[in-house]
Amino acid sequence: MCVLLASALMFVDTRFTRMEAVRAQLSTLVAPVQWAVSMPSNVLTWGSLALSDQRALLEENRRLREQILPLSHRVQHMASLTAENVRLRELLSASDQNEVPFITAELLSLDPDPFAHQMVIDRGRRNGVYVGQPVMDASGLVGQVTAVSAYSSRVLMVADASHALPVQVNRNGLRFIVQGSGRYDALTVLHVPDTADIRKGDLLVTSGLAGRFPPGYPVARVAEVVHDPGQPFARVTATPVAQLQRSRHFLLLFPPAAREADEVPWDLDLTPEAVEAARSLIGLPADAEAR
Repeated sequence: MCVLLASALMFVDTRFTRMEAVRAQLSTLVAPVQWAVSMPSNVLTWGSLALSDQRALLEENRRLREQILPLSHRVQHMASLTAENVRLRELLSASDQNEVPFITAELLSLDPDPFAHQMVIDRGRRNGVYVGQPVMDASGLVGQVTAVSAYSSRVLMVADASHALPVQVNRNGLRFIVQGSGRYDALTVLHVPDTADIRKGDLLVTSGLAGRFPPGYPVARVAEVVHDPGQPFARVTATPVAQLQRSRHFLLLFPPAAREADEVPWDLDLTPEAVEAARSLIGLPADAEAR
């Protein structure tokens, strides 16, 4: 009888449109039953999600606690180093190095081209961003701004093959040029003499040369040093310290502007004898003004 009744209802449902109102009313009546039947499954799903989220939070909390101790140790050590630096600068009558101002930015998009390592951030000309501005994340140097619009900017990462910057070995101050290799996990240190004192694990920081990047910011860590017999240069590969593929929040630095050249005569600091010798050498009359 149930089979016959079901067959009859299906036949009527396919032949007559008036069954749509009946189906809607029956669905309303059956909805509480469906909700009650699905409740155990929903409870189990919610419980599993809650437990997985709790486990993820506990794991993240454990990792953060493990990071707190080394960071607190470094902060304590930096406090003593800062105090010592202040005393030494006072002893040498040297000027203090002011902190570089910055603004924060967030990632908007990545360049879909696999051969280009660029990204777009949510800060632009209205925020004071300019072409050539250094971009950092929590670990190190990410790159520099190459194009600016009103509300967004394009950043060229250090891993891009067209990017290069001057660096120095933090351990001994040796200066080199680091160029992107087209891979997120590798940079190339150019023209390293085979006898240069550079080792695996050395930290490469910005040297401050060329005036674009402020000195002392971490860029990469030496991953491999290969010495080829008979070759004047060693092959040195470094790994960026910045999380180029993971970071979503960045710092845009505002290093001090390059000091403009003083508009002073060229002979201001020269002795009169040197001035006269230079004038006679270039054929400049004695009463002519130096340009």
